[in-house]
Amino acid sequence: MLTLTENAQSVITGIVDGAQAPQTGGIRISQDLAGPGLHVAVADQPEAEDQVVESAGAKVFLDPQAATVLDDKILDASAQPDGRVDFAIGQQA
Repeated sequence: MLTLTENAQSVITGIVDGAQAPQTGGIRISQDLAGPGLHVAVADQPEAEDQVVESAGAKVFLDPQAATVLDDKILDASAQPDGRVDFAIGQQA
């Protein structure tokens, strides 16, 4: 199952709070229909088939395809001074 670094937990919580999402909110990662990448967006709640990863209050919803791709990965994130967020995916040890 996908794991989150402490940085990712903090950044995701900040993104969701900034979007004024409800308590059930988180970020949703889904397979990009236009190509091989992944799409990230704030969601008020998970979709019916989503896998939910929750760590230190940060919630990530994974569509079935993204859950398969990210099953043995770790998600890291960093917020840039200009407001941009960079996500990085690494292999779990």
